[in-house]
Amino acid sequence: MREVKVSWTEEGPMRFEASDLKGHLVTLDGAPEFGGAEAGFSPKALLLVALGGCTGMDVISMLRKMRQEVTGYHLEVKGWEHEEHSKKFDKIIVEHVIEGHNLNQEMVDKALKLSHEKYCGVSASLAGSVEIEMVSRLIEVG
Repeated sequence: MREVKVSWTEEGPMRFEASDLKGHLVTLDGAPEFGGAEAGFSPKALLLVALGGCTGMDVISMLRKMRQEVTGYHLEVKGWEHEEHSKKFDKIIVEHVIEGHNLNQEMVDKALKLSHEKYCGVSASLAGSVEIEMVSRLIEVG
């Protein structure tokens, strides 16, 4: 079981603070049109962060085991929302931008597929309700 605590703070009408049992903290806040001050992540942005972090940790771990020479790695996660309430995500594209020496596209594709289809619990939790596409961009560094 995992557990987090999400508490409203008096610092703002829509500001919340989330903490886990280890004391890690994240600030959440709403947009001004909803009474917030954008002083933290929106809940939906955190969903994108969770997906990116989950798959990123899987992929970097697998690429290391595959002996890929990764020198830099970041993810660009974009979500398209349904126009009507609840404005849920219809589609999310996760672009893995990987820098390194002699990177092998087939190994990268395999790592992305394994993360998405087998290892990433966030991806699995969203499966069936959101279309998720994993893509990669490899950058050869000198």
